[in-house]
Amino acid sequence: MRYLVDLTGILVLDKDLGMSSMRAVDIVRRRAGRAKAGHAGTLDPLATGVLVIAFGRATKAIDLLMATEKRYETDVDLSAFTSTDDREGERREIAVTSPPSREAVEAALLIFRGPIQQRPPAFSAVHVAGKRAYQLARNDAPPELPPREVMVHEIALVDYAWPIARVAIRSGKGFYVRSLARDLGLALGTGGHCATLRRTAVGPFTTAMAHRLEALPERIDESHVIPLETALAMTGVLSSHPAKGV
Repeated sequence: MRYLVDLTGILVLDKDLGMSSMRAVDIVRRRAGRAKAGHAGTLDPLATGVLVIAFGRATKAIDLLMATEKRYETDVDLSAFTSTDDREGERREIAVTSPPSREAVEAALLIFRGPIQQRPPAFSAVHVAGKRAYQLARNDAPPELPPREVMVHEIALVDYAWPIARVAIRSGKGFYVRSLARDLGLALGTGGHCATLRRTAVGPFTTAMAHRLEALPERIDESHVIPLETALAMTGVLSSHPAKGV
């Protein structure tokens, strides 16, 4: 495919609520003169925050960017499970006669620190027999996905007022915050789903350096992107994983 503009670099976007990651990329790509573009890690429509968008030759570094650590903040609603593990799905209320104390929630969160086995949500992009899991789930055939090992470097309770527990997380690649919300509820004997979700960082790229879509001009150029070499140096991958051909 021939692209109209040869723009190379990284743009850090603060994705809006209700917008898919691909829709955000499409809008930004159009403003960049339809340059080649891709993103490093999907955010669900109901999630906000850091979406790293690569242009031109930087798209070849997407796998390296996706391998960096992520930071999230989520409000976990402990009063119900849902079919999607977030507030988009059908609720299944859980009767809780005695809500857990703050100390009990903090103790339960410790279970999820370090290398853990985590089962992805049924509504996820995981491949199952050549199809995405969410495609099967939408056809009323939600798959029982096998657990896989993910890494949680830090997890902490930021605030708690029943039924909402605000949790901050620093995790490795492949971690699902929605699964954490579900599994926290199972550990506490309550419900559990993401009421809100915000990604605050992808590697060194944070909300502090992110552009809001409405603040970006109709014509995006080199002045709005981080040069590829600078971005790779920020992640620390240039020395340990030379980006050959990038």
